[in-house]
Amino acid sequence: MTAPPPDSLPPIAFLDLPAQQARLGDAIRRRVDTVMAHCRFVMGPEVAELEQALAAYAGADQCVGVSSGTDAIQIVMMAEGIGAGDAVFLPAFTYTATAEVPLLLKATPVFVDVDPRTFQIDPASLERRIAQVRADGRLRPRAIVGVDLFGQPAPWPELRAIAEREGLFLMDDCAQSFGGALAGRKLGCEATATTLSFFPSKPLGGYGDGGAILTDDPERAELYRSLRTHGEGTTRYEVLRIGMNGRLDTLQAAVLLAKLEGFDAELARRDAIADAYDAGLEGHVVTPARVPHAQSAWAVYAVLTENEAARAALQDRLKARGVPSAIYYPRPLHLQPAYQGSHDGTPLPVAEELACRILALPIHPELTDAEVARVIAAVRG
Repeated sequence: MTAPPPDSLPPIAFLDLPAQQARLGDAIRRRVDTVMAHCRFVMGPEVAELEQALAAYAGADQCVGVSSGTDAIQIVMMAEGIGAGDAVFLPAFTYTATAEVPLLLKATPVFVDVDPRTFQIDPASLERRIAQVRADGRLRPRAIVGVDLFGQPAPWPELRAIAEREGLFLMDDCAQSFGGALAGRKLGCEATATTLSFFPSKPLGGYGDGGAILTDDPERAELYRSLRTHGEGTTRYEVLRIGMNGRLDTLQAAVLLAKLEGFDAELARRDAIADAYDAGLEGHVVTPARVPHAQSAWAVYAVLTENEAARAALQDRLKARGVPSAIYYPRPLHLQPAYQGSHDGTPLPVAEELACRILALPIHPELTDAEVARVIAAVRG
């Protein structure tokens, strides 16, 4: 029997939540039905159960469930009193949530260049940017945000050394990388506070928005719990500080508890797909470099083309063969209109070049071996 031509096959899903739902639906429905029975939709028992499970998984002492990954970042920065006149150092090549929170709190994001192979924040660029801010004298260096981009860890030993030497608060934006590891230890304890996102596209994703904060500091965790619930004290109507409505919904906690049971198997499948891509695409595109002594959660598998024109041609070829792709990110943050007014004009050439060459391929647990082979064949052309 003659095989159908590639462009006649059904399109591959970039993210296949319906297939995941078909596989996990019974377990998720059991969890959701329990919530529907007790009707404690806000701060129900599943929230505390999820917090305990996430802390245990990551090896953290404390976990605080919140309404989104962005709100997790905001709560952490609010707890540190970050505000007007403060400089927050963060990579230019990441999602906007990391940078918008400092501006919302009247602080200033200071954009740092990234490593051209791992895409993680570049410690040498970070040190130069801190020195620039200190020499300029208009802002107070206050915090460093390391972003575990695309599933891999940031260079945490170097970041911790810089933060300690410079007297800066260190936090981990682990929105894309929960489940990843560094030196045999799960991500979640590399900084004073680690923020998570459970947006549906993340490796551990809910059925809506959700997030969490991990920390080994019980006092900070207690402050985070207060801030997520309008700054309340020991009773609902005792208001100790200005907070926000940042609670995690019980239904989202229920979904995440069901998904967490099979999470390691999904991570293993993502890793196997990444290995297949590495082997099949070598010599055709630049495959992602692995951070040494690390295990990626593979939220994104991003390759590099020779230039922007080559990327456009590759996207067209993939689309014609039913293979989706995405660009993370088409413009670095310091060149985005929203941030140009707060950027000091320093060129960040690596981030700018990556934005012209990077392309993400499908990687999720529902991809079949045949679909992985189709992606490889389409890229190879």
